[in-house]
Formats: sequence, structure tokens, C-alpha cells
Amino acid sequence: MSPAVRQLNGSVTVRSPFALSPLSLPKSPLFGTDGIRGKVGDLLNAPLALQVGFWAGLALRERYGTGAIVLGQDSRNSSSMLAAALSAGLTAAGLEVWDLGLCPTPCVAYLTHCSEAVGGVMISASHNPPEDNGIKFFGADGVKLPNDVQRQIEDGIRGQLHPREIDSWGHHYNRPELVGDYLSSLQTPLNGDRDFCGLRVVLDLAWGAASQVAPQAFRELGADVICLHDRPDGDRINVNCGSTHLEVLQAAVLDHNADLGFAFDGDADRVLAVDGRGRPIDGDYILYLWGQHLQKSQQLPENLIVSTVMANLGFERAWEKQGGKLLRTPVGDRYVHAEMCRTGSMLGGEQSGHVICSHYGISGDGLMTALHLAALVRCSGTSLSELVDNSFQTYPQLLKNVRVEDRELRTNWQNCDPLQQAIEQAKTAMGDLGRVLVRASGTEPVVRVMVEAVNAELADRWAENLVFAVRQHLV
Repeated sequence: MSPAVRQLNGSVTVRSPFALSPLSLPKSPLFGTDGIRGKVGDLLNAPLALQVGFWAGLALRERYGTGAIVLGQDSRNSSSMLAAALSAGLTAAGLEVWDLGLCPTPCVAYLTHCSEAVGGVMISASHNPPEDNGIKFFGADGVKLPNDVQRQIEDGIRGQLHPREIDSWGHHYNRPELVGDYLSSLQTPLNGDRDFCGLRVVLDLAWGAASQVAPQAFRELGADVICLHDRPDGDRINVNCGSTHLEVLQAAVLDHNADLGFAFDGDADRVLAVDGRGRPIDGDYILYLWGQHLQKSQQLPENLIVSTVMANLGFERAWEKQGGKLLRTPVGDRYVHAEMCRTGSMLGGEQSGHVICSHYGISGDGLMTALHLAALVRCSGTSLSELVDNSFQTYPQLLKNVRVEDRELRTNWQNCDPLQQAIEQAKTAMGDLGRVLVRASGTEPVVRVMVEAVNAELADRWAENLVFAVRQHLV
């Protein structure tokens, strides 16, 4: 029997066997491409987090057995509230919780993978603004949960499952010391490239999860470190700083005559770089340079790199000239990881700075990427600027975001015939001179429009045309 008791404003109000009171949930799926994410107080609140923790605990017990859950959070003001509610749900499901406190998302993934934990959960909305937050789960292998497990959790929250009988409650333990194990795991594989003495680095910590561990990692290796936005601050996380706002980092690198700079997002699972001339270095360049390095040491099977549909054509064609092959996936590091597993690729990532190198980690890790790029620069005997100059030229690529508040319209944009006609018109007009990508974000209430072309004028013309079509028919 359906647990729905009434419908309000497009939502379904449900009673779960574990609920203290009904929850008003959207009809569309709770889990997006990167867990459950939304504005705190709307979709995300303590009652929902309590149920998410309980049903996730049951699902993880069923799949992996009884054990511990590794729990981490970023610096958002709402993170502690959500972490407490999640922990209550997880312990009610009979699982032990190891609470790391403030830490990067890849720290949770690593510690889950290398310990006897049956899962991990991170409280963060990554690069989103302070008022948003999210809940992201990992399985015992440190990889994001499969879709069928996410559906099982959601079915429970929606009252479509009956909870199993719990024979004992779990316990909550504060385990911040485990973050040190993660930090050691990043530094150890650098081997002979661990001497950063004389290297001046600027770090933009985005008031977020990397604010403590990233400066420590670079300083322990001998680097001269200048920090920006380096305190946990839930009111300012990602605000005009970090990997989505490189301007402050670019100026700081020039002002301090630094060799390079790195900008992290709020949960530090991605990073973008700035070279000594103040130029932004995105994930395409990082993948190309790291790929070259691995290729020379014969550590890149079939010279294969996995990236997404956002990867620049200039990157792809330059890599092919190097004898390499680039495979594209949908946007999202979970898709990159899945393709890497399928093909046996050791390197993959996204233009936005999520980079996975299977030699050293199991997930996108901004700090790991930053350390290895810095080591690569030291090993080369030259500067990051020179390495970039000798790599490739990007094609002009315009990415525009159109805010679409209506979740149903946003997630079903493909069914809008006028918009589809505008997309086909752009593709036909540009032909081989460019490409178009329109997609709904899985992490923000926006539809993203990307146009790439041989010249900026062509890209700008068709990007504006498509943005107008989105606004006209979806907003």
C-alpha cells in the first residue's frame, strides 16, 4: 500500500515506518549525480537526514555487513546539524560511526577503502554556495554507491520498504586523528619528488575542507606556502574564492612572485591551478601534463585518458598527436570512474578539476592532484608556464548557466521541442567547426549551455542563441 497521505504543491507527503512525522518530498529522485543536494531548510533538513542515515545504514548493512561508517563534513554552518542527524540514523540502524569532523571528501573515500568500514558519508555541497549542502555516500570500496543501492535508500525514505529488526544500536566516535593517515597516504608515493624546498606556492582554500590539511601537506614537503581564505568559515565557503573564482589567486601568484597556485573547492575533491604568469590551468591541461608524465614512464596503459563531453577539442587533438586516445563520458566523476574501471585506464578526470589517478587514489582528489602537479613541475626542471606553453591551444569554449527553478522542467529539458530545434539549428550551422552541449546540472538548479568553436565569435553567437531558447521555454 502506498504510504502517501496527501499531495501538496507537486510534492508527495509520506510516512516512513521510522518517521517521527511526515516528510514532504519531491516526486523526482532525491539522488542526483553527486548524492542528495539542495538548499538547507527546503529539501535538506534534520528529519530528512535522520531518515537518510537510517535507511542508508540498513542498505549498507545488507550489502556489506555490520561495521563502521566513516563520516566527514565541510565547513558549512549546516554541516554539523546534518552530520548529527545522519549519525543518529546510522546508529539507529546498528552501525558504528567514525566522525572525522572537518576533512576533504576524498579523505572519507580513502579511509573507507583502506579500513574495515562498510561505508562512508560526506556532508558537503562541494562548490555550491553556503546556503546549500549535500549528502554523499561511499560503499566499502570507497567508491560512490551504485544506483540500485541509492534507489533502495530512497524507497525506504518514501515508505516503500519495511525496516528490518535491529538487534543492537551503534555508537558514535570522534576520530579526527584518522585524517593524518590520509595525509600520509598523499605524501608517500611522491618518492624522490618530495623535496619542494624553494618552491613558492599560493593556496586558495575557499574557507572550506582543505583549509587545514593542504597547507600542512605542502609545508611538510618544504614548500614556501602563502594561504588565502584559509579558515573554516561556513558563511563564506566558496564565496568569490576557490576553484570557481580564480581572480584572487591569479593576482596573489603575481603579487608574491610565486611559482604556481592552486584553488580548491569547498570539499577539496577538485582543484584548478594558476601558473607563474597568472594564467588559469584547468583540468584539461592537468590531465594532458600528467598523462605525458605517466606516458614517458610507461605507466599509462594504451596511452588512454578518460574525460567528459566537456573536454576541449584542442586537448583531444593534441593528445591524439602524442599517440594517445581520449574517451568521453557524461559529466560527473562517477561516470569517469566507471569508464576507467571498464577500460583499465589509470588516468581520468574533468575540465573542472576532478582528476582521478588510479596509481595513487580511488577518487577525484584535489590535494593529491595539486601535490603531484607540483612534483611534476619540480621533476621537469622547468616551470609550469613553460610546460603549458609546450602543450596545446584550447578552442574557444563558452559555458553559460541558466537558472531553472522548476525541477521537473529542468530534469526533463530534452522533452522541450522548441529547445531541441534550436540545438539542431546550432549544430547544423556550425558543422565541423564547433560542437554544442546542453545539459541539466546534477548539483545545481541550472541548465548548462556549452558551445565550442574554432573562433570566439561563432561560439558566442550560438551560445547566446541557445541561452535565449532556454530562458524562453524553461524559465
